[in-house]
This record gives sequence, structure tokens and C-alpha cells, in this order.
Amino acid sequence: MKNLQFDYFLNDENNVEIEFTEVVHEHCATKIYKKGTLISTAGETFHNILFVKKGLLRQYYIDEKGKESILHFAPENWLISDRASSCFHQPSMYDIEALEDTTVMVITPEIIEKISEKNPEFATFNQNLLHRHIHTLQKRITMLQAFTAEQRYLDFIKTYPDILMRVPQSMVASYLGITPETLSRVRRELVTKHKNASS
Repeated sequence: MKNLQFDYFLNDENNVEIEFTEVVHEHCATKIYKKGTLISTAGETFHNILFVKKGLLRQYYIDEKGKESILHFAPENWLISDRASSCFHQPSMYDIEALEDTTVMVITPEIIEKISEKNPEFATFNQNLLHRHIHTLQKRITMLQAFTAEQRYLDFIKTYPDILMRVPQSMVASYLGITPETLSRVRRELVTKHKNASS
């Protein structure tokens, strides 16, 4: 069965013509991953782009001391990829894990190349994906370097409004680059501010 959100992503957000959408569906595989499955592990080259139809993924890095730092979450209708690994054919630094039972559409470089050869205008689709990836990373860097803990949390809620109750607080803190204790303090302070504003 076709995924209407995937069609919307292709047609409306990336200007892919409807006729090419059908071709994408013909070539893209749908995969289902159980909760806890490692879809990709650090040290492997990861070429694919995953579009999440249902479920939730996370992309994270583990340092030499075993500390996890979450780079991205990918809930429904989000993409997840590793452009550095794919473009430069180098081992990925990140693991990708299914936090829930997850269904994805798999877009491979071969699919993009094959369709682009027959339909040159489709090549702009890959450019749009790359631009989207760069924008997301720039926003992420700015958030970590310039935002306060409270601003980071509010940005998280705005960016991921539907997953706050789907992930542990420790993972939210990891994504924000703060400790769980700091996150708890920020949430308490926001509740207090809301109460004071309402009184």
C-alpha cells in the first residue's frame, strides 16, 4: 500500500512530479524493524536514506567512555541518513536504532541514480535532500553552541512535538547536550513560570 505522507513528502515538499513518484514507489523497498533493532552500527558504511512511515528511530554516537550522544530522532514522516558516510564512502560514526517497531521506506543511492539517468530533473530531489540535511545540521550546531538549556528544551518541543512522551528523559537530555538533572530543573522552572503567568 502506498504511503500518502511519503507521496506528500515527494510531491509537495520536494517538487517531485507525480509520474516520478510512481517510479520511486516501484524501486523503494519497505522494511520493518522491531524495537531495539540496530539498523546501522558505527564502523559500517551507511549509504541509504530512510523515510519513517511508522515508528521512531534515533541516531547516536558513543564515545570512548561509553557515553551516548544523540544526534537526531526520526519519528513518522522524517528522514534519517549519514551523508558523510554515504558521500565519502567512509565508516559511519553513528548507530541507528529503532526505539519502537518501525516501518521505513529505503531510498538507496542506486535508486536515485537510476531514476535520475532516465529523468534528469529528478536529480534535484537528491539536491533537496542534501540541502535539508545541511539545514538540519546547522540548526543543530547553533542550538548546542548558543542556546541555554531552557531554549534547547523549548526548541526540542517545537521540533519534535509528538515524541516527548515516547522517549526516556535521559534520551531527551542526551539530545539536548545536558544532564537529566538539568533537564528536570528546566522543566520545573517552566512549570513555575506557567503557573505564575496564569495567576
